[in-house]
Amino acid sequence: MKRRLLSISTLYPAPTRPGFGRFVARQMEALAARGDWDVTVINPIGLPPPPFSALGRYKPLAAIPSIESGGRVTVHHPSFLLVPGLSGRFNPWAITRAVLPLARKLHREAPFDLVDAQFFYPDGPAAADVSAALGLPHAIKARGSDIHLWGDRPAALLQMRRAAHSAAAVQAVSGALAHDMDALHLAPPGGITVHYTGLDRVRFQPLPRSEARAQLAASLPTLALRPTDRLAVCVGALIAIKGQALAIEALTSLPGDIQLALAGTGADEAALRARAAAHGVSSRVHFLGAVSHDTLPVLLSAADVMVLPSEREGLANAWIEALACGTPLVIPPIGGAPEVLDRPAAGRLAERTPAAIAAAISEILAAPPAQTDVAESAARFSWDANAAALAAIYERAVSGS
Repeated sequence: MKRRLLSISTLYPAPTRPGFGRFVARQMEALAARGDWDVTVINPIGLPPPPFSALGRYKPLAAIPSIESGGRVTVHHPSFLLVPGLSGRFNPWAITRAVLPLARKLHREAPFDLVDAQFFYPDGPAAADVSAALGLPHAIKARGSDIHLWGDRPAALLQMRRAAHSAAAVQAVSGALAHDMDALHLAPPGGITVHYTGLDRVRFQPLPRSEARAQLAASLPTLALRPTDRLAVCVGALIAIKGQALAIEALTSLPGDIQLALAGTGADEAALRARAAAHGVSSRVHFLGAVSHDTLPVLLSAADVMVLPSEREGLANAWIEALACGTPLVIPPIGGAPEVLDRPAAGRLAERTPAAIAAAISEILAAPPAQTDVAESAARFSWDANAAALAAIYERAVSGS
């Protein structure tokens, strides 16, 4: 019998932000492609009250259509009232208020079997309230920052515990994150299931480094590499917690033929450019902006190492995508990092200091592993495997087994 899922996710792609939460969309699409689950997504959009919702960074969000259909997954985009910097503890309530009328309507038209939340906060408490109103079980997935950021805030933690303890299933993207959640008393009676991320194995696979660099010359002309240059890549939003500033400082201790490319956009770009200038490495730091999903595997294959000194992660998709392209990692010992770096070819764990990062990069470049050996460390990740595991978790949640 085909099941029906209502998934609530504040992080999900939309026409004006196609890369926002792309990994959540891939998971939902992979689940729907199996044929045993029909998937409907509600992606609540937080907007301040008029006229502020029509200004600045909120203007594109206000233009997001109310519904996107035609693919495997139908996505609804209702808006909820957001007061930037002030309404964090009230966002679950605001989301529930915005989502519940729509959820009731959809449930009347074609009943759901399960409600899920793709992040623990604010999605989790909202999903718990919506599922209770519909008389359905609910599931919640934790991904990293939703636990490590909101878990330190008492008002949010109380809401998260309530949602967790009433959940039919709770998942974490790594064993380390599940351990942290246990310490915060966020485990339901049935415990926490580790559910690893997926990977597009067709898109992300090793391309010979010389061939990848030749392609980059055409697709990313701003990244001008000399034949003897070695390339380190950071993939992630340009925000403080991703740690690009540490990678820039590490560059000052590395030979001049090592270039650093930052793939991503964000509020810290100006500060990072200033830091590169202050350390005298502006000519070696390349700001690539948003890199298309088609170009990203080429960039990763062209790199000698991927460095991402994040303050916190559960298990970053960027880690797995780099490994699948044959690019070893330099990442801190946070979240699921030790679970990913399970062999020397996969890279090095390095503390979040410029000296430690520089030392790890030097060690990898001194004896570069074969791309095929690096890629083998990502062999266990795929969206098919992710969807199969998720379908099994959800079936147990619905059946109560």
